Amino acid sequence: MNKMMPLPDDTIKACCTAVYQSDWAKLLLGDSFHPGGLALTERLGNLLDLGPAHHVLDVASGPGTSALFLAERFGCRVTGVDYGAQAVAEANESAANAGLTERVHFEQGDAERLPFAAGLFDVVLCECALCTFPSKETAAAEFARVLKPGGQLGLSDLTRSGPLSPELDTLLGWIACIADARHLSGYTKILSEAGFTISLTESHQRALSDLVKEIRAKLLGAELLLKLKQIKLPGVDFAQAKGLVKSAATAVQAGQLGYAIIIAQTL
Repeated sequence: MNKMMPLPDDTIKACCTAVYQSDWAKLLLGDSFHPGGLALTERLGNLLDLGPAHHVLDVASGPGTSALFLAERFGCRVTGVDYGAQAVAEANESAANAGLTERVHFEQGDAERLPFAAGLFDVVLCECALCTFPSKETAAAEFARVLKPGGQLGLSDLTRSGPLSPELDTLLGWIACIADARHLSGYTKILSEAGFTISLTESHQRALSDLVKEIRAKLLGAELLLKLKQIKLPGVDFAQAKGLVKSAATAVQAGQLGYAIIIAQTL
């Protein structure tokens, strides 16, 4: 795909949703759609000092893996919100199968127009998703709106430094959390302007590097299985996917792409 041209916000959101609900994403990313997996989710929970008294909003909750884990590990109540109806249905089914429906529930909604009343949550969590939202400023303002006074935000996301290769500046690059990732200072500026006070930032470069290596290996395995007719992945462009991952690996090694946690608080 050529350099990304301006697209309507709803088109970007729909493309991201379609990919992350696909078997293709599950094959490459497993159940936890972000670097560091549940270990980094647990790190966020510890930094936020989560407990049974907290009501957490998990924005872009996907298959519900993080929300279910947080409820089990910290005893908190979790509401997940995701743009994709299929992801929401599957996540609610997972909550029912885990016997957690009293503490975990998922709803369909847009991060830039959260379907919740102001001041409803103690904590907002957003893992590797803000970078894909067309209007990060609007999403950050929504995070602040739905938090109680003194509420906390736990964010983990891809960071970038400087220009990237053309292969990464595409719609696929956007969906892969790369094309519109920001410098760490860019995220903190957006959050500060939304009314947050930044209390901590923490680099997790190794988590991103490990994930890229895992995806490269899974891509090779999937391509082999496809050739052996062991799996079906209609519409998958392996050449494009491998090119993107190769460019991403180069950018990670060069320090142009990173991964970070941000903890912030409302006034």
